[in-house]
Amino acid sequence: MPAAEPKAAARSRAFAIRALATLLAVTALGAVAFMVASPPGKPRAALIGGAFSLEDAAGKTVSDQTLHGRPFLVYFGYTHCPDVCPTELARISDVLTQMGDKAIPALFITVDPERDTPKLMQDYVSSFNPAIIGLSGSRQAIDAAEKAFRVYSRKGPLQADGDYSMDHSSIVYLMDKNGAFVEAFNLERPPKDAAKDLERYL
Repeated sequence: MPAAEPKAAARSRAFAIRALATLLAVTALGAVAFMVASPPGKPRAALIGGAFSLEDAAGKTVSDQTLHGRPFLVYFGYTHCPDVCPTELARISDVLTQMGDKAIPALFITVDPERDTPKLMQDYVSSFNPAIIGLSGSRQAIDAAEKAFRVYSRKGPLQADGDYSMDHSSIVYLMDKNGAFVEAFNLERPPKDAAKDLERYL
């Protein structure tokens, strides 16, 4: 059997796992949205989002507190991601470009801190819109951020060369000026329309 076939099968399995993870995460977000939109008489728990503290390429802390007062986007991925992450970042970049000087911060948070240093993260996002900020941190800090945003991630099996992939959910979170979850932001539309939608939260 040609060597390409096992690799293709592995990529297909990885894609299927990511798709399933994203489907489960979207289902969970739908449930959360239903709970958050409960009648006024009932308490509304902040089920997505919360405290996080990570590091950018300059060594500065970026947290829910430093972003207070500005709406922002959040996306989790990693620099070795072969297709999904760069595609989503390109779409986010297109939307932010449409916003011009009104572009809001978009956080790209790694799910693979063992390989993704803050500098590597920023180098990776430097080819996209400058409003995209690459963030990393300790395994503990990343775990806390993933828990806050209900993110699924799992390290794949080691390959013969020591490389590995990360299975993870793929959702763009929109947070308001107070750091509260608004929605899973829809990128399946023209960037101009998505940009107008974001401007409503400025």
